[in-house]
Formats: sequence, C-alpha cells, structure tokens
Amino acid sequence: MLFDLTDLRLFIHIAELKSLTRSAERMHISLAAASNRVKELESRFGMRLLYREHKGVQLSPAGATLLSHAQQFMHQVEHLKSDMQEYTNGIKGHIRIFANTTAVTEFMPEVLGDFLRLRPQINVALEERLNQDIVRGIQDGTADIGITAGPVQGQGLEIINFSTDRLVLATAPDHPLAKHKQTSFLQTLDYQHIGLHEGSTLQHFLNKAAADSGQRLQLRIQVRGFEAMCRMVETNVGIAILPHSSALRLCRSMQLSLVELTEPWAVRERSVIIQQRQNLPLYTRELVDLICRCAPSA
Repeated sequence: MLFDLTDLRLFIHIAELKSLTRSAERMHISLAAASNRVKELESRFGMRLLYREHKGVQLSPAGATLLSHAQQFMHQVEHLKSDMQEYTNGIKGHIRIFANTTAVTEFMPEVLGDFLRLRPQINVALEERLNQDIVRGIQDGTADIGITAGPVQGQGLEIINFSTDRLVLATAPDHPLAKHKQTSFLQTLDYQHIGLHEGSTLQHFLNKAAADSGQRLQLRIQVRGFEAMCRMVETNVGIAILPHSSALRLCRSMQLSLVELTEPWAVRERSVIIQQRQNLPLYTRELVDLICRCAPSA
C-alpha cells in the first residue's frame, strides 16, 4: 500500500504547520519517524512532495495534489466513523470552527451550549480568524466550519447565508453624534474610536474601510470584546462601531445611544462556509443546521 492513515494525517499537519518538527509533536511521534514517513511517501510515489527550507517546509506541486486528496480522504473517513458510531452508545468526534468576532463572542456560545448538550462526546475548537483566513481554512481542510460576515467568495465551497446583521455606531447619550438618527462612517472618523484587538475580523474591516476612504481610524483604546468596548463608550471615552444585535443586548445594562450607519456595507450577511455537505460527518452537519436555525438576525 502506498500510504496509511497516519501518513495522511501527518502530511496534512505538515501542510498546515509548515514544520516537520511541530507536526511530529502534534502526532506524538519522533521527528526521525516523521521524516522517515515523508521520505517513504516520496519514494513510493517516486517524486518530491516537500521542499525543505530554512524557515520550514513548503509543498511541491505534487505535494499540493496529495494534500487535496488526503483531505478529501480523511473527511470521508470521519464521515464513515460518524455514521457507523450512530449504532453505538459512545459517539466521539472533533469539529474545528473558524469564525469572525461576532460569532465567537455573541451567538456561538449559546449555539455550542445547545449542541454539546445533545452531543456531549464531541469536542469543538472555536477560533477567531479573519474572513480570508476562514475561507482558506475551509479550502485547505484546516477547519470544518467557517462563519463569516459580509461578502465572501470561495471556489468549490458551499456558502450558506443564514442571517443578517447591521453595523451601528454606539455613543454616550451626550455625544454630539447621539442626536442624529443616521450618520456616515466618514463623519465618525472625526472622533476618537474604541476598537477591538488587532486580530479581530471587525477591526480589520473598519481599518480597511477608513484606509479606502483615504483616512485613518483614530483608535483611542483597543479592547478584547464588545462589552468592554461599550463600557468605554458609556463613559464617553470614545465612540464605537459594532453589530446591532450585540449593541441591543448591551443597551439593556448600559446607557448608550445607537445611530445607524448609512454605508451599504453596514448591512452584513452572515454565512456558514463548508466543503461538500455530503462529505461531512453527521455531527458536523447537525451543528451547521443548528447554527442556521439559532443564530439571531438583526
């Protein structure tokens, strides 16, 4: 046989981590064993699969082809395991999700709470990523489910629009912009903003929107979440832009004024991104359905 499942798992990790050493650690095997497995794969196929570089490893064209087939094969294996385990009492599995800021902080905790009560033996990894990294993660098999907001494209992927949200401006009640029902994003750039951390999808989007207009977002403070952001806004430290659904929830406990943004991009479609649905394990398909049913819409 040309390969076994350990070979494929190792090769997928190498492609993701760009490191033979870290891949061996993740597989709980020695570096020498990992290196020998790769050499044996290359010998069996009769071609180079990896380029060793001083900063790590890169896939050769043949390696990229092997990676694509390996990912599809492992998805099929997971699908088989999932369907067969339905006949036992000990269902186990793992789902990795790449999601935007709003999903991670706002609605996914509730969705995952419901899901894990139904599927207590499933492990879930939820990571906040930028939109382009989410799409790339689904394409290369690093993640099973992606959750994005705003326009997104991914060749060969299923993109399911499941709800709509709107970005709004939050200010203290006595702020000059609070008296307006609507305002443009450009008008907000005259004031100090409270922003999210640099790894945030939303902050990346707003920074780019300001740069595209030839201006710069004046960030007075950057925080880790919407609640901390709105605490700063409430005390008039600055203004902030956040999803309407999050702002409404926080208005219940804080004194905030919400102002609509007039830009068309303020209305954002939320989407679930997956590879071919029929190739996903049953429990992953169940979580996709739950996200689409339970996520709030503004």
